[in-house]
Amino acid sequence: MKLKIWLNIWLDKYEKHSVKFRTFLKYQEIIEKHINPILGKYELIDLNYEIIQDFVIEKIEHGNLLNHTGLSTNTVLSIVSVLKQSLKQAIMLKIIPDNPMSFVKVPVSKEKEVCSFDRKEQGIIEQFCLNHSRINYIGIVICLYTGIRLGELLALTWDDIDFEKKTMKINKTSFFSKGKIHIDAPKTKCSNRVIPLPQKLLVILKKQYKKSKSIYIISTKKNMMVSIRSYQKTFASILRKCHIPYRNFHSLRHTFATRAIEMGMDVKTVSEILGHKNSMITLTRYSHSLFEYKVEMMNKMCSLINEKNNVLNEKNK
Repeated sequence: MKLKIWLNIWLDKYEKHSVKFRTFLKYQEIIEKHINPILGKYELIDLNYEIIQDFVIEKIEHGNLLNHTGLSTNTVLSIVSVLKQSLKQAIMLKIIPDNPMSFVKVPVSKEKEVCSFDRKEQGIIEQFCLNHSRINYIGIVICLYTGIRLGELLALTWDDIDFEKKTMKINKTSFFSKGKIHIDAPKTKCSNRVIPLPQKLLVILKKQYKKSKSIYIISTKKNMMVSIRSYQKTFASILRKCHIPYRNFHSLRHTFATRAIEMGMDVKTVSEILGHKNSMITLTRYSHSLFEYKVEMMNKMCSLINEKNNVLNEKNK
């Protein structure tokens, strides 16, 4: 059996109903764009680690289909993961005797550097969005004060806002695939969450709710959902107009987390608001912010000790 035939069987029979729809489409895209064009012609039994190792190296060095430069480490690891899972299933079904992936060397995953806006930049962006006539700019402010992801923002509907309880419900996300906007469950189980809204954001949302004719908080002129790519372009345009160096949209999420930690919000609370699986993810990702907080706390501790020592010395005189 050729690999491309087995991958179709694996997708339809073993993955389609066991993973999220978004994940299924991602696997499908990886197979169609990256795996099948190079490895699909091979018989399963003929695949060996040398063939797959050459494939992985090709993806690392020239895997970008647009300009033939190298793919990011995470993209390569995603491709390898699909291949590994499918071949593991083939072993379980005794279609092949062993996994040719066993000796394949892959790049080491690295934690992406966290880029956030400083307080001055945040203030400029916020004021620009609040003072502009385009109501969709409010999405930028929502992200700055809640740390939600772009897909979560664009999937938000007005019934996700509880003005009485002062909360925002995150229970879905949007993504673009095969020329269409799709709605799916949030990224992880922990991403399904309820976020308390600050009073300032509630006032802004109430004002926009009265004007809105769409079910979506951020919407097109036809009251439909905005695509991720379109809103990313909007964000890039805002940064240019504000004369602020470009950072990707996810930097708004990092900015929220950084400000929260700087203010002394405990890591567990920050983690729950962000929808992280556990606090360790937050600790690792925002260690630079925590370090500044640690320095502040150490200095505060020393000041308190010195004050107490001074009081004791005065008493002993």
